[in-house]
Amino acid sequence: MHHINPNYPTVTLPFLLRQLLILLLLTCHRIIYTRAAAGNWDLLQSNIGISAMHMQLLNNDRVIIFDRTDFGASNISLPNGKCRNDPNDTALQNDCTAHSVEYDVALNSIRPLMVLTDVWCSSAAVMPDGVLVQTGGFNDGDHAVRIYKPCIDGSCDWQEIKDGLAQRRWYATNHILPDGRQIIIGGRRQFNYEFYPKKSPAEKAYNLPFLVQTNDPKIENNLYPFVFLNVDGNLFIFANNRAILFDYTKGVVVRSYPAVPGGDPRSYPSTGSAVLLPLKNLQGEAIGADVLVCGGAPKGAYINALNGNFVGALNTCGRISITDSNPVWVMETMPLARVMGDMVLLPNGNVLIINGASKGTAGWELGRDQVLAPVIYRPENRIGSRFEVQNPSSIPRMYHSTAILLRDGRVLVGGSNPHIYYNFTGVSFPTDLTLEQFSPAYLNPDSANMRPRIVSPVSRPIIGYRQLLDVQFTLSGMLNKDLVVVTMVAPSFTTHSFAMNQRLLVLSGNVTVVGKSSYRVRILTPSSVNLAPSGYYLLFVVHQDIPSEGIWVQIK
Repeated sequence: MHHINPNYPTVTLPFLLRQLLILLLLTCHRIIYTRAAAGNWDLLQSNIGISAMHMQLLNNDRVIIFDRTDFGASNISLPNGKCRNDPNDTALQNDCTAHSVEYDVALNSIRPLMVLTDVWCSSAAVMPDGVLVQTGGFNDGDHAVRIYKPCIDGSCDWQEIKDGLAQRRWYATNHILPDGRQIIIGGRRQFNYEFYPKKSPAEKAYNLPFLVQTNDPKIENNLYPFVFLNVDGNLFIFANNRAILFDYTKGVVVRSYPAVPGGDPRSYPSTGSAVLLPLKNLQGEAIGADVLVCGGAPKGAYINALNGNFVGALNTCGRISITDSNPVWVMETMPLARVMGDMVLLPNGNVLIINGASKGTAGWELGRDQVLAPVIYRPENRIGSRFEVQNPSSIPRMYHSTAILLRDGRVLVGGSNPHIYYNFTGVSFPTDLTLEQFSPAYLNPDSANMRPRIVSPVSRPIIGYRQLLDVQFTLSGMLNKDLVVVTMVAPSFTTHSFAMNQRLLVLSGNVTVVGKSSYRVRILTPSSVNLAPSGYYLLFVVHQDIPSEGIWVQIK
């Protein structure tokens, strides 16, 4: 049996202090809110043994979590007396503790996993067959490719290809491509990209001058670039304060977008976050694509933080229609300034902005003043009424925090370790080993009669492109046919405030009655791999902004 250290302390704030803090935050900003604070928090695990620096939900409803090997010993042992022997590790060469775990959502349980080399600040994507392929890291792990094949019997673990990459990848971004490969972009001192798997062993990396152009000397401000697959099959790549549309098949820049007004950086270490907003699917075709970039740190904030001066984070978001012929950034003001926040697409198409700090930047000991309250952004509302402050957590989620969507609509939240090693005492933000859940307002019990329940197809069907699909569901309350949509969500690999491969498609359809409290919505599936790359998605029926529990579907 594996062992978890029971002496790990949980970080909390007194209840009255938390209430005072959120009251002050709400009264210090002149923002229009759409309604009162909502959402609920619950502690799932007081100690998972590691800090949740990287997370990915797989199609067996397990979440793969890992941090790094060179923290030293973690708080959870490897099973059956196993130990990792790595003479190159910078902290602990003979290590009998785990630095990766599998979290079983249904059982709320943890199983330790074994990584062989350092996975610190790495990247990943899930392949079309559901296998998680992780790339890079630090030290002897910076050229490695690691493969995790999901299982349900507890037998699966990491497999490693030691020299699977052409270049060192540390702080890079991965994206799944329409042809099923991954593209791996950038990383520290890597102004290039490569693909995995390789078409041949001789395939190398390709230069990307945009990463040189967006590199701030001695600061960078272009690591973990925000990458999204556009509906035309090209890649939208955002780094620092500007973006390009890139044809990776030819290695050419198709267009350059204007810089975000104000020119402040939004990429690591001045870490903001970004999402591709929901793609509306009309007769199988997307009608456009918008990107939303929120938060970050002003110019000079990183150098200031290194010198002990913690500058206030950015409180703005920029939104741009990347498919427009003349795209411009439309700026919006968030109710709470935020650096190192995460952005999660919810099944109803809204965006949850969560975690982070209100001062400083990413990096060891460089953030201050935690932001405990999430915010929901409603992209369909008019400007000025899109943001809604939610109820706060009691646990700071600073540098190295994560948040991902689960199949039942909850958001799994973990991580926070702004220290070079695990540090639980005598610091403002102790290393955090907990897992929490945030339940948006749509999960409130008083919404139960408006919540659909999918009857068919049963979970894990294989669906094709541009096909009619009947989704049958039940609803105990009164149905409004005009407020029913189906959404497909690609679960993300999340680390360092960016959810790689996160994608949501809105599939509208006609609703018919098939029996008492039983209905069918007929939708047209996405038309191509440019809209929805082949792989596993969560499919939801959404009624009046309230989603069903999702089912897994595989499109191919």
